[in-house]
Amino acid sequence: MCTTPLSKYFAMGGTKPLFESNFSALWRGYVGSWEIVDDHLYLIALSGMLHDGSEASLTTIFPEFPDRVFAHWYSGTIRIPQGKQLEYVHMGYASIYERDLFLDLERGVVVATRTKYNGVAESDGAREGYQVGAMTVFPITGKVNGDKT
Repeated sequence: MCTTPLSKYFAMGGTKPLFESNFSALWRGYVGSWEIVDDHLYLIALSGMLHDGSEASLTTIFPEFPDRVFAHWYSGTIRIPQGKQLEYVHMGYASIYERDLFLDLERGVVVATRTKYNGVAESDGAREGYQVGAMTVFPITGKVNGDKT
């Protein structure tokens, strides 16, 4: 999904731990996993590295809710790319896919949905839209290519 609902929580004064964000592929310092159940948006997992070297999890921010948290703080639109990639843009969420699913939320509740059709991929081998994925980040220690990191 091309939206960061947790950033609104932090902007509203929610407790934000000091995430380690020295990797360009993970500039936020964390990855959130979300689900929609009965038109309600939930944060179901959080992973990342904290500045002190410990692992972040959902309980780092929401200790009372270890399994999932209703995103009542989020009002706005969530964009979910779907289909094959039409155009690649290196940074941010600017890559274009065949379709975009937009979910409009008010206080964590889906109030409207719409789909925008952007075209059809010319190649059968084009990348598919966002998928569930995982990324492993290994801390760099010692010297790499003669540089101290």
